[in-house]
Amino acid sequence: MHQHPRRTAIAAGILLTAALGATVPASAAPQSRQAPATALVINARWGGHCTYDRLVIDVRGTIPPVTVKPVKQLRYDASGKKVPLAGKYFLEIKLSPAAAHNEAGRSVYRGPHLVQIHLPALKGLALTGDFEGVVTFGTAFHTKPAYTTLKLHSPERFVLDVRHANTCA
Repeated sequence: MHQHPRRTAIAAGILLTAALGATVPASAAPQSRQAPATALVINARWGGHCTYDRLVIDVRGTIPPVTVKPVKQLRYDASGKKVPLAGKYFLEIKLSPAAAHNEAGRSVYRGPHLVQIHLPALKGLALTGDFEGVVTFGTAFHTKPAYTTLKLHSPERFVLDVRHANTCA
């Protein structure tokens, strides 16, 4: 039986290189093209259409689970203070896990924090929380909102559509 020491050495080198490459910690890998581990909420915007008003929450990274629920009044998460939005009906929108700030604590959210809106259904929007992996928004309405939600991709965004009477007819 004839041995090939050079081939054996090359094969051993390849295996060793592969084994070392597999043990590089994830934190040492380039991060520039990867989505953030926690979804970052970067903007909120809205628009009026003939039969619905649309609220869009833009996210960098994968859209996290989102809950939308009616509440009697809106409160800021950290202080518990009442949010000064005029309305009779309110929806609370929670994205979690998510953040509106980066790892250094700087805000990445560029949208409004508190704004009155003059659309047929949507009357106000507030960023009410960015705390412990939960980003919360509050919306205000004069009439009980009938709504649907969507998650859209490329770019990542959460959509809340609120129906109203046809304003284009």
